[in-house]
Amino acid sequence: MLSRVSLLIVVALALVAFVALAAHPVLAADDKAHDATIVKAGDGKITLTFKGDEKKYPHDVAKDAKITLDGKPAKLEDLKEGFTAKVTMDEKHLVTKIDAKTKDK
Repeated sequence: MLSRVSLLIVVALALVAFVALAAHPVLAADDKAHDATIVKAGDGKITLTFKGDEKKYPHDVAKDAKITLDGKPAKLEDLKEGFTAKVTMDEKHLVTKIDAKTKDK
């Protein structure tokens, strides 16, 4: 009886952990674009907040990441605080693409 209860608890905890990981925008990175706001960008790194979550998340940016600003090619250093972006990450949460827009657009 005790082993069944223990097994049930372990399965329940695993299910809760899986659902929590899958629901979070940063932890559920799967080569899909995520809506974000830029906090800081430069030196191969970008810090973002994600829609519905004000926590700041730092990420490395791939050296060959495709970066655009208002539809034009840009450098990581061109991205400023408050710009919105669609950010694509690989399975290791490395940013591979950033489509940013200025506040005015």
